[in-house]
Amino acid sequence: MTSLRSLVFLPFVFLLCITLAAPAVAVNPSEILDDPKLEERARDLSTNLRCLVCQNQSIDDSDAPLARDLRVLVRERLVAGDSNDEVIDFVVARYGEFVLMTPRFAGHTVVLWLAAPVLLLVAGGGLLILALRRRGVKPAKPKELDADEKQKLARLLSEEAKV
Repeated sequence: MTSLRSLVFLPFVFLLCITLAAPAVAVNPSEILDDPKLEERARDLSTNLRCLVCQNQSIDDSDAPLARDLRVLVRERLVAGDSNDEVIDFVVARYGEFVLMTPRFAGHTVVLWLAAPVLLLVAGGGLLILALRRRGVKPAKPKELDADEKQKLARLLSEEAKV
């Protein structure tokens, strides 16, 4: 009976864990725009902008006051008629490229964009070579017995057969 109750209870615990693990959206209802298309653009932009306080969250997910200010700024620029690129350029000009969750491909970020994949490829190739070398190691072939060892073996086997 107890195991049946735990089996029935298990899906509810699972759903609770998934609900709690979902990312929190920090957008306040007062920030939401009346125009659904503009709001969708604002959400898209704010998920691609980094909170400068939290640094590992987008401004859409952060409760920091600076993140709120940036969300409001993005919405103000959209209402003013700016395109998505103009809004991003404005925010980058004001706060620097660190505010972008995904850095732009430019001259100063070439190393970031090109070196990381090359390093991963080299590391993966090295691991593959190591794995293949380990797999390729075969046990040494046993050497042949010399005449003296063959005589000892034959004597031991004959003694064993007598017992």
